[in-house]
Amino acid sequence: MNINQVLELDRLAKDDGRKYEKKRGAYEEISQDAGAHFIGIVGPRGAGKTIILKQLALANESSFYVSLDTMEGDLFELVKTLHETMRIRLFLLDEVHVYPRFEADLKKIYDVFDIRVIFTSSTALGMYESGYDLSRRVLLKTLYPFSLREYAQFKYGQEFDAVTLGDIVENKIPSDILRAGEHFSSYIQGGLMPFALREPQPLALLENILQTVIRKDIPHIAKLLTGELDKIEQVVRFIGLSGVDGINYSSTAQNVHITKYKAEQYIALLERAFILHRVFPMGSNVLKEPKVVMALPYRLLYRPFDEAIGGLREDFFVEAFRALGKEIFYLKSTRGQKTPDFLIRDQEDIIFEVGGKRKGRSQFKGMKVQRKIILADGYGMTGIRRPLFLAGLLNRKIL
Repeated sequence: MNINQVLELDRLAKDDGRKYEKKRGAYEEISQDAGAHFIGIVGPRGAGKTIILKQLALANESSFYVSLDTMEGDLFELVKTLHETMRIRLFLLDEVHVYPRFEADLKKIYDVFDIRVIFTSSTALGMYESGYDLSRRVLLKTLYPFSLREYAQFKYGQEFDAVTLGDIVENKIPSDILRAGEHFSSYIQGGLMPFALREPQPLALLENILQTVIRKDIPHIAKLLTGELDKIEQVVRFIGLSGVDGINYSSTAQNVHITKYKAEQYIALLERAFILHRVFPMGSNVLKEPKVVMALPYRLLYRPFDEAIGGLREDFFVEAFRALGKEIFYLKSTRGQKTPDFLIRDQEDIIFEVGGKRKGRSQFKGMKVQRKIILADGYGMTGIRRPLFLAGLLNRKIL
C-alpha cells in the first residue's frame, strides 16, 4: 500500500467533486443520516454513485475517499492508519465488490473504530446473507439513474412537482406537470443516465459499461469459467433483440443453447448487476418463471428506437416502480389469453396495461381488481387512460 498514492487519489477525487454543483435528492438523504450504521449505496454503473461519494468527500473535512477498484493492499490497515494518523472519521469507499475480503473487513472496522463508512457497489450485495452478521451494522440503499423529474431538473433546469401513485390513479394531475412529457423520448433513449449530461452519445459509453459489468463485475460475485462470460453476453444479446413477451428462463435456454439452470443463474447475476429485471407472475397454476425485461436503456444497444419502443415502455415501467419500492408482478392467464401487463401491490392492488396510443380496455376483460389503469404514449387522461411518462414523476426515494 502506497500511502502517498492513496492521499493523492483522495485529493483528486475531492477536486473532481467540485465539478458537480447540483445534488440529487439521494445526496441529501445520505448526508442527513445520523445513525450509527454504515451505509451502502448499490446501483448500476453510471447511476451517479461515485459522484455522490465525491460530493460527500468535499463537504466533510475529516473524510477520505478510496476507490477499491484501484487500491492495492489491506483495507483494514489503511483505515486504521488514516484514522490514527489523520483523525479521519468518514471513509468513502467506492466499488467495494471488487475487494475480496470486504464483508470481513467491514465487520472488523465497525467493531474496532468509532468512525462512519459510506460505500458503493455496482452489484446488489448479499451482505445480510453472509456469515458476518452485518444486518445491524449496514443499511443498504439502492440508487437508480435519474427519474424523469431529475432529468428535467438537471438537463433543462425545469422543476416539476412529484406525483403519487394515488394521484395517477385518481387523475389528480396538475396540467403544468404534463410539460415534462416533452422530455420523455430523450429520457428513455439514454438521458436517464447521469453521465449523459456531459456525453452527447451515451449509448457508446453504455456499451463499455456493459462489457465492464460482464467481464469485471460479474466475475467478482460468481465463480464462472471464462467461456461462461461469452454465454452471458449472448443472453443479454438475445433478450435485447427480442420483444418482451415470452422472454423467460426456458426461451433463453433454448435460444442461447444452455441449460435452463444456467439461464436462471445468468439472468439472476445480470439482475444483481442491474442489467435485467425479473418480474414474477401473479396467480395460480402457472409456471413460476419470471418475465425478463431490461434496465433502461440497454435494449437500444441491439435495436433502433422505433423497433425497440414496445420493450422500452415496459422496461421504463418496471424500473420506475422498482425504484418506488413497490411489489410488481406480471399477469399470466392459465389458458394463454391476453391479460393486462402488470399488477402493482399497493394499499389495494392496481393492474396496468402499458403500451402505445391505441391501447384499450379489452385486456381488462374478466379482471376482478377494481383499480385498472392504461399507461400509454401521449397525453390522454380520459377514463382510465393516463400518460405513461407520469411514472417518471413519482415521488421515489433512495431505497
